[in-house]
Parts: sequence; C-alpha cells; structure tokens
Amino acid sequence: MNKQREIKQIITGQNDSDGAGVKLTRFIGTPDLNALDPFLLLDVFGSDKPQDYIGGFPAHPHRGFETVSYMLAGKMRHKDSTGVSGTIEAGGVQWMRAGSGVIHSEMPEQEAGLLAGFQLWINLPASHKMDAPSYQETGKENIPTEHRGTSCSLKVIAGNTQQGTQGIIKNDLTSPTYWDIHLSENTSFSDSLPKDHNAFIYVIKGELLMGAEEKTLATQQLAVLSKGENITIQARTDSRFLFVAAKPLNEPIARGGPFVMNTQEEIRQAYIDYENGQLIAPLS
Repeated sequence: MNKQREIKQIITGQNDSDGAGVKLTRFIGTPDLNALDPFLLLDVFGSDKPQDYIGGFPAHPHRGFETVSYMLAGKMRHKDSTGVSGTIEAGGVQWMRAGSGVIHSEMPEQEAGLLAGFQLWINLPASHKMDAPSYQETGKENIPTEHRGTSCSLKVIAGNTQQGTQGIIKNDLTSPTYWDIHLSENTSFSDSLPKDHNAFIYVIKGELLMGAEEKTLATQQLAVLSKGENITIQARTDSRFLFVAAKPLNEPIARGGPFVMNTQEEIRQAYIDYENGQLIAPLS
C-alpha cells in the first residue's frame, strides 16, 4: 500500500529584510528550518506599502544554486552581468541557474497598489555547480493549468501531475515539483510523487487539513511533509497554496552569503573570483 504523506513540521516564518531593505518573511533558511534538501531558502514578500520594498535588490552575485522567482502581484524587473534583462509579470516565473556565477539586480514594482511573490533557492549538485548560467522564464499565459471539476485548479510550473499535465520548467537535476493550487471550500486534492522527494506546502490563503490526524495548516504557514508516495489535502475554507517537492542531493552544503558550494575552500574561491572579476561565465 502506498504511504500517505503527513505534516511533519509547521513553520510560521521569521520576519527579515534583504537587498536594500526589502521586508519579507523567511520560511526556509532560518533556525527553525535551515534547509530542506535541496531547498536552501524560501522568502515570501507582499505589501501595499512601497517603503517596504522600493529599494529592491541591487546588483549582487550568486554561484552554485538556482533561484526561482514567482510573482503573485506586481512586477520584478531584472538585469544581469551577462546581458540578460526582462520583467517578471504577475503570475510569471523565472527559474535562474546561477551555476558558476552571475551578478544580477531585481527591482520590484507594485501594480494596482500591490506587490507579492516568492523566491526559492534550490541547490545544484556538485557536478553542475560550475555550469554556465541559464534561464527559464515565462509569463502566466504559458503555464499549464489543470482543472479537476469546478472545485480544484492547479498551475503546473514544474513537475508532472497524475493526470498527465507537464510543467513548463524542465529540470533533470532535482526533478522539482512546483504547483500553485486552488481548492474550493470543503473539497480535497490528491496526487502522487516519488516517495524519497522532500516536500513542503505553503498556504497563500485559507485553511487546510492533512493526514490521518487532520492537522490544520493556516494562512502564511509552511508545512514540511513526511516521506510517502501519495498526498491528500483538504480545504476547510476556500484556499490557495503552493505544493513544492524535489529530489534531495544528499551532499555537503557550504554557505557563504550569496554562494552555496560543497566546501569552505570553494566558498573562499568564489569570493576571490568575485573580487577579481572572474565570477562570470558565458550564458549556456
């Protein structure tokens, strides 16, 4: 019999700021949840007050991992040292593989008085940390949406559903799942994923029940899930949530600010390369 996933840990997040004073709530990358292999960081930002985010994220470097930016409201304009630039609109996603190195800036803009979104960091295996930088970026109109009757819809950003919908993002390194799910009141959602993948849920709005014990998960809470092949989630109220999973790398993690490698020596080399202007590699 396939095992159902349960809620293993509930995280309420830590208020923080990053960049030039952008206010956010950090759920992964805190003392409560330092990492969930291969996930290194999850920041949630959202405000109708420009002073909370207007400074944005001026030019900063990355090496050794991927950043996933998903916008719910407003825009994020980006530009980097390889010449790539653009705008992530509401409902759009950017999946950036920093690889051997990129320096980029991200400047938020509200729309209709709102700005909201997520940034997720996903580790790269040692064999791919020095790959050339690359991008997958798409607007909301290109993200597949699967409807299950009138009570459930999900945007399939990455991964495949039981019903055969394939995500727009391709990634064979960690085989991620990234779904934005809407459930009507008193309805449920079920699907499956590889039993060894680490997974979490983040509630954008509403109240969910999960597992044999029917543990409750409320708005702006994150749940780390136990291992298992199946997931079943019930909505107590009209709800929207992210379901995210990926294959763990089971490799050593060395962090140094904007760099994530496998050893401290590699972190020191990243800083040397950055100071010497040798961080950047051509885009793949």
